[in-house]
Amino acid sequence: MSILNQKTLKTPIEFEGITLHKGKLAKVKILPATPNTGIIFKRVDVRGDNTIEANFHNVSNAILCTTLTNSSGVSVSTIEHLMAALYGCGVDNAIIEINKEEVPIKDGSSKFFVKVIENVGLEISNIPIKIIKILKKINFTDGEKTISIEPSKTSLEIDFEIKFKNPIIGNQRNAINVYESDLTDIYNSRTFCLFEDVEKLRKMNLAKGGSLENAIVVKDRKILNEGGLRNKKEFVNHKILDCMGDLYLSGHKIIGKLVCSQGGHKLTNQLLRKVFEDNQNFSIFELKEKNIPHSFINKTALKSIA
Repeated sequence: MSILNQKTLKTPIEFEGITLHKGKLAKVKILPATPNTGIIFKRVDVRGDNTIEANFHNVSNAILCTTLTNSSGVSVSTIEHLMAALYGCGVDNAIIEINKEEVPIKDGSSKFFVKVIENVGLEISNIPIKIIKILKKINFTDGEKTISIEPSKTSLEIDFEIKFKNPIIGNQRNAINVYESDLTDIYNSRTFCLFEDVEKLRKMNLAKGGSLENAIVVKDRKILNEGGLRNKKEFVNHKILDCMGDLYLSGHKIIGKLVCSQGGHKLTNQLLRKVFEDNQNFSIFELKEKNIPHSFINKTALKSIA
């Protein structure tokens, strides 16, 4: 079987953890799934229509995290870090059973999710991977926030910039190639917030499970977490991680170049909606040996696609 075929987990994965915003203990089981299933969330604590497709059309809220909601109003939130891990590890199909409305935050990054996926390994099917190829440049602007995606020959490039008044965070920019770069720093980068925003979030009934164990907290010119940052660009790298997870709500791997300044979950979702509103903006093809782009040949780092 070709490594270009769709993949799922070899065996189920089970874990539990505190959720970031609701502060509840959630139990999760990620199950192998058949080809062309995609990524499906299943709220096992809900009777009736309890499945939610991981698709950008189902994004009902994108403030501070990404929330998916089905037609019956059943939701699951904070899905982006798990989705990024599934994308980066090459998982095309999986059913994610969960007994609460939010995915556990773990350490605030994708590090845990990547580890457990790599531990069980992947099962390769005999069905080719489907790829979304961007055909036209698409832009979306919201005030000072901008995002665009344009054609790229063989890769998904993400070029991300953040701008914060806080001197510790400041202005940061990083660019990666999802299918060729070493993504370790991206996976390991944690969510972050300003100390003065913590109380505001809790008054909004959010961040109830937040702590220094699962988020970087910045106060004035100091990082409150023991040990400081995991990498020099951890702030912008976490935004890239979020972007990867939100892009996987397209349903398939993407070939294109994305450039974003001061964006987040909402802006990425708005871009996907704009891309897919016109079939001339993209094409979907099966990645078979006979139609693989020449520049893919002998590239050993196609682990996210292949």
